[in-house]
Amino acid sequence: MDEALLRSLTPSVLTVLVRRGADFAAAEDAVQEALVEAVRVWPDDPPRDPRGWLITVAWRRFLDATRADTARRRREDLADREPAAGPAPSTDDTLQLYFLCAHPSLTPSSAVALTLRAVGGLTTRQIARAYLVPEATMAQRISRAKRTVSGVRFDRPGDVATVLRVLYLVFNEGYSGDVDLAAEAIRLTRRLAAAVDHPEVAGLLALMLLHHARRASRIAPDGSLVPLAEQDRGRWDTASIAEGIDILQAALARDRLGEFQAQAAIAALHADAPTAAETDWVQIVEWYDELVRLTDSPVVRLNRAVAVGEADGPRAGLAALAELDDTLPRHAAAAAYLHERAGDPRTAARLYAEAAHQASSLAERDHLTRQAATLNARRRTGAGP
Repeated sequence: MDEALLRSLTPSVLTVLVRRGADFAAAEDAVQEALVEAVRVWPDDPPRDPRGWLITVAWRRFLDATRADTARRRREDLADREPAAGPAPSTDDTLQLYFLCAHPSLTPSSAVALTLRAVGGLTTRQIARAYLVPEATMAQRISRAKRTVSGVRFDRPGDVATVLRVLYLVFNEGYSGDVDLAAEAIRLTRRLAAAVDHPEVAGLLALMLLHHARRASRIAPDGSLVPLAEQDRGRWDTASIAEGIDILQAALARDRLGEFQAQAAIAALHADAPTAAETDWVQIVEWYDELVRLTDSPVVRLNRAVAVGEADGPRAGLAALAELDDTLPRHAAAAAYLHERAGDPRTAARLYAEAAHQASSLAERDHLTRQAATLNARRRTGAGP
């Protein structure tokens, strides 16, 4: 059974049913039933037109379910629309599903789950495992999301920025269990890039590729985090880096700069440096200035302060950091790093310990705790100030 083929066909089949008048929740249920039937039938009797077969079976399942409802006139109207047998049109309406799943009435977590389900073709169990939540909890989340978007028509242009934000959230979830969400986000973004000509879509794809290229070097054999400056650059995926840079350069040449292109440019500068010491921090600060102009994000300003500390010295970085709210996520970690660079291990150790208590993941907490312990040990043994 070609699971990849079924996953690639799922969004197109789902969109056809919705375009014919099925509400999203009912259409999704019918498509899932068709997929189950395909798993049962195809190994012994593969269809010549897999997409057309799935559409036909899913539509009939939808009609069967509709006939059980009380709206008889509506049922008859839908039944009359059943198309004649034959190859299905090859148009791909997957893009519309992206916009539907990124509906503004959905919470970010629901939008991500619905995108993985409807566009990515993942099962509820796979999504639940990726999020480390019970399957029943994820099923409820997806059901609520489907009810929210049921009845939404595809008669208005979608918001590309919202779709990109959802895909960015999927990518940032990383991976767990049998589903690599970072790789899944790249796959979905590739499909979006093939469907819509937009420089920010290309920028997001480039950003994902450049970050994902460093994945193998981010975690030590003992499971601990490896900071960017200490990563083995020989383990970086050079093919992904080259592809990401090519995509980014083509996007930047269109002179329609956006947030994801600027982020990708920073990632490209890190990827292009043969060693951490050769990183072009001055140019990175310039790109952070562009990001601040585009987003005015406090988190971007915090990252810029660290870059300033690398480009102009830790005191300059601390001065930039002092202008920001110290309750920002990772503010304490950034301050600890800059104080360590400035030769103040006592303050750095205290801030690393504080940052560890605020860490959002176990791996990050352990890394920060080790940093604090290392500095304290050096002070006790007289190896540092």
